[in-house]
Parts: sequence; C-alpha cells; structure tokens
Amino acid sequence: MRAVIQRVTQGTVTVEQETVGSIGPGLLVLLGVAADDAPQDADWMAVKICHLRIFEDDAGKLNRSLIDCRREMLVVSQFTLYGDCRKGRRPSFVKAAAPEKGESLYRRFVDQVRQEGVTVATGRFRSRMDVALVNQGPVTLIVDSR
Repeated sequence: MRAVIQRVTQGTVTVEQETVGSIGPGLLVLLGVAADDAPQDADWMAVKICHLRIFEDDAGKLNRSLIDCRREMLVVSQFTLYGDCRKGRRPSFVKAAAPEKGESLYRRFVDQVRQEGVTVATGRFRSRMDVALVNQGPVTLIVDSR
C-alpha cells in the first residue's frame, strides 16, 4: 500500500460537480493499493498515518500527530500511485490491485482510521474526481507499507 500524505488547511473532492468529501485542517491522503497487499497493510498504514508526528507543537517542531491535534482526514483512492514509468511512454499499472481488492482494502483503511477516532471524508471509489487542496507548509510525505 502506498500513500501520498499532504498536510492541508482544507481539502475537497468533487465528482460531476457534486462535493462528495471535504475537510478543514488535517491530512489529504492519496491511497494506492498494490496487487499483493493484504488486510494487515491497510491496518498498519492507517495507524502509521494517524500517529505520524507532522504537525507543529508550541515550539514549532513537527511533534504532534493528526490525533493529537484533533484534525480530519480526506482519503482519495489513487491506483495511479502504482504506475510504473520506467519503460516506454505509457505507465504500466500491473502492480496496482484489481478494483474489487483495491476497494476492499481502501474501505478497510478508512474504517481503521475511524477506529483511531479520526473524522474521515472520502472521495468516490472508481470515479473521476477533482481534488482541491491547500497544502500547508508545504508538508508532503510518501509512506509505503512494505
């Protein structure tokens, strides 16, 4: 499982001009599921991201987590994170999970984040989405479950 995490002041996902998910301050997580991922990857990734210390404390150090700050998370499925661009001119997506497996593990990740006590908004799986955000910092990280 792979995630691109962006610390944001706000984030919104729109599908066909309808807002399907939005948050205020928190994290926007673009989440990709690999063909060989398992439920434990989703569980590990959810706990890891919720407890990652990427918010400033009173001294200005990155020392507080999403949970510490009581911020929200916007999760957007992103199979293209497993696009392999090393050969040719068109990415290969053979390492990405099939849609059914991808959706199952995506939903498991979201459920696990909610179990951590975080308010979660989502995009719409297998939809063409417009994602808008204001990256704060900017802080952007990549986390892999392997």
